[in-house]
Amino acid sequence: MTPRLAVTRAVLVALLVIALDQVSKAIVRANIGPFEQVRVIPGVHLVYSLNSGIAFSQLSGGGAIVVVVAAIALAALLAFFVTHMRTPLVWLPTGMLLGGAAGNLVDRLHASAVTDWIKLPHWPAFNIADASITLGVIALVLVLDRDKGRDRQRA
Repeated sequence: MTPRLAVTRAVLVALLVIALDQVSKAIVRANIGPFEQVRVIPGVHLVYSLNSGIAFSQLSGGGAIVVVVAAIALAALLAFFVTHMRTPLVWLPTGMLLGGAAGNLVDRLHASAVTDWIKLPHWPAFNIADASITLGVIALVLVLDRDKGRDRQRA
């Protein structure tokens, strides 16, 4: 795959994640009161909660430091992508990670906190951006492992 096509695909995935994330958060903010819970199916609730920290509310209230950490992580991801653009399918997890990080960064810059709205039993509330980041990490590991397997077969 050409680097240009890889970048285009990663950007499209990122934009899709950002759009889904921001639209879903806007719907939640407009229809659910803060800390209200709406049962969807047993064990799954919609909630409206704000998270000023990072994963699992770590660094809660960290303000600017959280934005700086997120910006550094985004820069590191972009540097990784630039050096691995020709790896098959690396554009997919990169787009998922960029979109998830950017979706949450939009919230931090706009409201100093991230809107979380999906609540599962025994798990902190999360959102589409968070899910995209988690699935993006898993996909990245699988893509890189698959690529290493190809290298071993060639050797």
